[in-house]
This record gives sequence, C-alpha cells and structure tokens, in this order.
Amino acid sequence: MESDTAVRRIKPPGTQRYAAQDGEGAQDRCEDNGCGGDPKRKPEVRLLLLREGLAAALLSGFVLLLWGVVHLSLQQLVIGKPSGEFNAERARQHLEQITSVGPRPVGSRENEVLTVGYLLEQIENVRARTAAGPHRLTVDVQRPTGSFSIDFLGGFTSFYDRVTNVAVKLEPKGGAQHFVLANCHFDTVANSPGASDDAVSCAVMLEVLHALANQSAALHHGVVFLFNGAEENILQASHGFITQHPWAKQIRAFINLEAAGVGGKEVVFQTGPENPWLVKAYVHAAKHPFASVVGQEVFQSGVIPSDTDFRIYRDFGNIPGIDLAFIENGFIYHTKYDTANRILTDSIQRAGDNILAVLKHLATSPELADSSEYRHGNMVFFDLLGVVAVAYPARVGTIFNYMVAAAAFLYLAKKASLPGNRGGRYVRKLACGAGVAVLGWLVTLLSVLIVALLVTLLGRSMFWYTHFYAAVCLYGAAAAGKLILIHTLARNLYYGGVRLVELGDLYFDVSLLLWGCGLLWLTQRGLCSAYVPMLMVAFPLVTRLLLTKEFKHRGASLQYSGLYLLGLALPYVHFMFLIWVVFEIFTPIMGRSGTEIPPEVVMASLVTLAIVFLSSYFLHFIYLTRSTKWILAALGSVFVVTFLLVSAGLFFPYSGNPNSPRPKRIFLQHTTRTFHNLQGQVESRDSGIWVNSFDFTAVQHITPVIPEINDSIRTRCREDRPFCGYPWFLPVKFLSRKNWYLPAAEVSPGAPVEFSLLSKEETRWGTVKMTFSVKGPSHMSLYLMPHRGASLSTWSLGDGTPQYDLNGEYFVFYSHGLDAPTWTFWFEIQPPTEPDPAGPEGMISVAISTHYFFGEDRRTAQLEEILHKFPAWAFPSSWPA
Repeated sequence: MESDTAVRRIKPPGTQRYAAQDGEGAQDRCEDNGCGGDPKRKPEVRLLLLREGLAAALLSGFVLLLWGVVHLSLQQLVIGKPSGEFNAERARQHLEQITSVGPRPVGSRENEVLTVGYLLEQIENVRARTAAGPHRLTVDVQRPTGSFSIDFLGGFTSFYDRVTNVAVKLEPKGGAQHFVLANCHFDTVANSPGASDDAVSCAVMLEVLHALANQSAALHHGVVFLFNGAEENILQASHGFITQHPWAKQIRAFINLEAAGVGGKEVVFQTGPENPWLVKAYVHAAKHPFASVVGQEVFQSGVIPSDTDFRIYRDFGNIPGIDLAFIENGFIYHTKYDTANRILTDSIQRAGDNILAVLKHLATSPELADSSEYRHGNMVFFDLLGVVAVAYPARVGTIFNYMVAAAAFLYLAKKASLPGNRGGRYVRKLACGAGVAVLGWLVTLLSVLIVALLVTLLGRSMFWYTHFYAAVCLYGAAAAGKLILIHTLARNLYYGGVRLVELGDLYFDVSLLLWGCGLLWLTQRGLCSAYVPMLMVAFPLVTRLLLTKEFKHRGASLQYSGLYLLGLALPYVHFMFLIWVVFEIFTPIMGRSGTEIPPEVVMASLVTLAIVFLSSYFLHFIYLTRSTKWILAALGSVFVVTFLLVSAGLFFPYSGNPNSPRPKRIFLQHTTRTFHNLQGQVESRDSGIWVNSFDFTAVQHITPVIPEINDSIRTRCREDRPFCGYPWFLPVKFLSRKNWYLPAAEVSPGAPVEFSLLSKEETRWGTVKMTFSVKGPSHMSLYLMPHRGASLSTWSLGDGTPQYDLNGEYFVFYSHGLDAPTWTFWFEIQPPTEPDPAGPEGMISVAISTHYFFGEDRRTAQLEEILHKFPAWAFPSSWPA
C-alpha cells in the first residue's frame, strides 16, 4: 500500500520526528497527490493507496471469481434431488425414437407418417394405462389449411395446406371448461435431426402427459398437449390449431417449448402479454427457475432474427403464455450436429420437472378460470444463478426504482451541501467527472471499432467464432487499456493538483450518477429491465454508506477494498450472467446472420460495452492506485500479441471437431431457371448450383478448398426480375447480397412443378383479376413484383389485403402435408396509368420456385459431387430447386 494525504489536519505528538525522518518520502507523496511542497504545511492524516499489483490482483480476481460462479451455476442443471414424478430416462427414449428417423421436414414420410405414428402409439399407451384413473384422454389428428401474414423477416404471407397437428386433451372425467395449452413441434429443417429443436420438447411433453394422467387426484382444469408438425415452416401448424380447432376456444393460457441452441438450461425469455399471474405461477412452481425479463425485452425488440409459436397464440388467439427455449451452443442449431447424444439427461430432467410443476400449478389455479380478471399489468422477473427466482409487479418496480434513484441523488445532494462543496463547487466537479467518464467511453468504443475495422480489412473476420476468448484478449484488452489510459491521463494532467483519495471518492459518485441517470431513463420508458441499473445503484450505494468511516480514516485499505468488492458481488454476478447470455446468443447468431452485417463491429461493440459497464465502479480504484503503468503495459502486451496472432491467421473461425463443432453454414441449391415473356414464350433458361453463404466471410475460406466456387461466378441482382431472379426459400435476400452461381446440368425432378394462368379478366372497378394454379412439392415460394405504376389491390391469401411490400415485391411461402390438392390462388392488380418504357412489359412479374427437401428428388449427381469436396468444418445444406 501507498499513503495519501487527507483533508483533516491533526497535531499528534512526534510530528517533527515524522517530518524529519521521512521528509523526502512525504514530499514525494505530496507531489503525487497534489499536496504542494510547502515545508511549513501542517502534517496531515495519511490515507492508504493501493499498490498497482494488489489493485490488479483484486479486480481481476474479483471478475474471474464471479465469472467462475456464473459458469458453475450454468453447469448445475438440476438443483437437489428429482421428485421422481418426471422420468427423464423414459423421456430420453422418446427423444431417441423421434430423432432416429432423421430430418422431418413438412410433407415428408418421416414427419407426416413415422413421427405421427410414434406419437399416437405412445399417447394410446398412456390412455390405456390410465383408463381407470380420474382423467379422460382424447386424441385428435388435425390437418388444417389456412393463410396469414406475418411481419417476420421483413414481412411475408404464408399459405399451408393439410399440415399435421396431433392434439391431446387431458381433463377430469367430469369434463373441464378451461384449459392450459402445452406446445412443441416435431418437424425439423431439411438437413437436421432436430433433437433440441424441438424433439426433446415433444419427448418431455409425452412424459409430462404420462405423469399428469397417472395422478391419483383429478386436475381442476384441463391440459391440451399440442404436438405440432409445421413450426419450421414459419409457425403454420400453430396458426391452424388456434384459428380452426374446436378446442382452441377453451384455451386460457399456454406454455411454448422451443430451442435456439442445443441442451443446457431452458430459459423463460418472454411472457404475457400482461397477465402477471403467469409469471407468478412459474416463479412459485418451477423447481429449477431460469428466467429473465431482460431477455423478453431484447427478443421482442426484434434484434434477434427469430420467432416462435408464442407470437401466433398471442396475436391470432389473444392468449397469454410463457415461452421457454434452450439457448446454449447455438453454433449447431439447425445443423446435422443437433443430435440426441448432445442433450444431457439432466437437461431433460430439469425441463421436465419445471414443465410438469408449472402445468400442475396452472391446471389447479383459480386464475386460469377467469384470466381476464388478472390480465392487467406486467412483471419484473429474473433468477439469481438458477437458485431462486424473483418476481414483482412492474408498478411496484417503478416505485422502487424511483425510490432508489431518489436515494442516490439525495446522497449526492448531501455531499454538495457540505461546507467545502458549497457554491456549486462539487456539482461542477461531478459534472466534469461525468463528462470525462462518458468521453472516455466514447473514445474507447471508437478506438476498439477501429481495431475491428483493421481486423476486417485484413480478412480475419470471425476469428473468435471458435476461439471466443481471443476476442476478449483483443477487444477486451484494447477497451480496458484505453479506459485506464484515459483516466490515468486525466489524473496526472487534468487533476494534477487534486488528492487521489478525493478523486477516488469523486469517481465513485460519478459512477453512481451515471447509473442513476440510466435507471431513471429506463424507468421513464416503462422497461422492466430497469431493475438491472436499480441493482447497480442500490448495492454500491449501501456499500459506500457502510464503508464511509473506513474510507475516511484509512483510505483504500485492503479491508476497505475487499468489503467494497463484496458489496458489488451480487449486482455484478447477475450482470455478468446477463453478459454470458448476450454472448451465448449473439456469437452463434453471427454465423447465420448473412453477408451484410460486419461481425467484428458487433463483437467489438459487445465486448467494449461489457468492459464499460463492468468497469464503472472500478474507476474508483484507478484513482486510488499509485500507478497504472504496469497494468497498461500488461494490457498493451496482451493486445499486441493477440493482434499479431489474429493478423497471422492463427485463429481459424470454424471447427469440425465432433466434440465441439463450429461449422460454417453454406446453402447450395441446384436449380434450373426458366424465364418467359408476356406471350408465354421462353426468353432464357439456365441451370446451375446457386451458392449462399450465411456469414460475413462469404466464400473466403471455401475457395481455397473448392476453387470453382470463386468471385468470378458471383451473381448480380436483376432488378427487373422478382427477388433478383433466384429461388429464395425465404425472403432473406437483404441478409445475403453476396451469392454465386456455378453452371451445372439441368435439374430434372420426377415431379416437376405445374404452374399455369387459369384466367385473366377485367373487373367492373378497373382492376385485372388473374387466377393461377400450382401443383408441386411440399415447399414452394411465390414472388409477385408489380411493375412501376401498378399495385396489388386484393388477393385470395391471408385476410384478402396484400401486405408487407418488400421494396415493391411480395413473398408468399407455401407448404403442404400429404395428399394436398392443387393450389389455386388469385389476385387483383390495378394497371398503371402510363406504362414504364424503361421497365419490363406488362403489369406484374410472377414467379414460382419449388424446393425438393426429401425423397428421390432431394439429391442430384452434381450436388453429391460438390458436397464431397467440402471440408469437415463446413455444413453445406443442399437441395434441388
């Protein structure tokens, strides 16, 4: 420790002896801390400063300890002994059976026959075993047809025909009027066995059904278990159930089980709308709580490019619910690696314990019978390391937030009123300190973004995709070093005549002020996430008040420093858990967010923001440490070494390690394109393998392995053709503007599409009505592009009003189950008053693309040949189109 001088002067005996024996050292200390060099100055109380090494050890040890606690809590999947009501081993058997048939896209035999058959067999077994019990079990296989519009992925319209739902109603033998719905989906994307998304949820629901049906005491209300077979087709089956099934009218609330990762803990990431009683039910009943209102507000902001059946039940059924999802290891979400063996039995156990307990609670709660009475209001909810869940009404949270903010500002006002701080002196110092802090944050962020730009220009983007801590070493060291450097310069140059203890005290107040302002801003906006800054104000403030005397008399002693960090432990460990969630979600998302979003900017920003927030109350220590030169040297060394390693390409983004794969996602469609003129004659026709990379590195790492995929075959968008003239499966061309077209032989499916114009007639109101018929595979995409001056007025899809115009284009997603009839649709178009001489002829361009995801048409010789060339670290998803 080093010493500093305080404001208080005393006259102890032996003063002259102290001055004589340590005059030179005292002079050095005064020079460091702005005491001045007056030899006649009265001696002052010496307060302790932290040695540089001790300060670094304390802060780094504190952060590493809490990070370890967070990871330890995440590994503790099951807390305590299972009650025995839910049998995870039996649920695992269901999981393995469902995934054993492989991928289950809508319309395939695996989805519509094999999986449905297995579910019905297991449900019948439960019914047979519990026939003598107090419950009645009814099964219904629904195959709905319908259409709706949704503002997901920029907005499009969906049409489905005879997709499959397996619905099971469990109720007392005397019947029930009110039901809670449990929803999972058993279909998958075309190239994944879908163990986590979402077979494990269906396996859990089968076992929960078994457990509830075997209860000796009858439930007060009923439970509907919906195994839906068309979620990956953008939420179609849930729409068919909630808008058409006769049981839907009795549903009062729902629980949706989903996945955005593989295994781990299932997190409650959205609830409502409103209906705070649902959150209370989860908090009261869940055996292993894991929930976050921060996740809810982030997800509902649209930042995460994903959606679940929650939206359908909320928007089309006007039903409140709880949305849960597995979020860990999203790197292998929707890939061939999403297999049953990657899901731990404890993950199944905790999910089963939670779902069973919450369903039992809801099925016996009085709120379910008249949920409208308890509708209004929102809840603040979060868990503390998965041990305990906290929930309270948002209105109570608002009051509490304002009380905490008021206490913080009262504390600052009291300091401003002290005799030495009157006349606005303290307020000016506080405002100046806040300006230095905010300016430091902005300069730090800008500096780190410059580093990110350099990494991008060097062609080393996504080096952290497999080596996450390399990003911490590069961007984290740069951010921390820049922050410390800025405040070191401020301390030595700007605050040259001010005591360090006084500066340390001031910058605690600055951090408190900034967090208090953030608390007020979030509370004013009505965000429940304001509880986070509330914790970051309340705990440090109480800690500071308790340690005032210790700091006043001894300065930054070891005891003070340890107790100060102890007071920060709870808000910091919770904040670090939220940081873990952010990186656990967004790091994998960068591998499937398209070619247009620069991932280095995102990652550098996230790391810098994490450093800024975590360092807020550590600014206090920068000014209580005698020197920072060795800390800066260490951080600079880490940054330089990491930057050199990244520049040399030693951190390859992807990994084919079967134990921890980080695959590059790439899509290949072997397609034949045919373009017709207004008279129906073929204008042009070509065939090729259309390549799309869904991350920023594009084909940078693919070209050295497969030379024929290179920028010489990169496509350009034909603005005169619908969706650039390429067979987009979903309307995501805005995400991936870089794609490649490798010439190949013609695609000749056994069941080619039949697309024809049935009629074209002028209406009395001046529009032209066109009717089309389409017969093709289970997945098709329809593109409509009205020409300049023309506009769609109505159509046979959705609610009849064309919606979600994407830059003058409309996208319709079509799918069907087994034995679907020919799809017939019509639209009316208002012709242009004056044709565009520079544009294409006619009023509208219409295109259809077909996608063969299963069966004999799924593979072609050219696809097989090129697939064998891809390295182990790539995951090529392919199909003819």
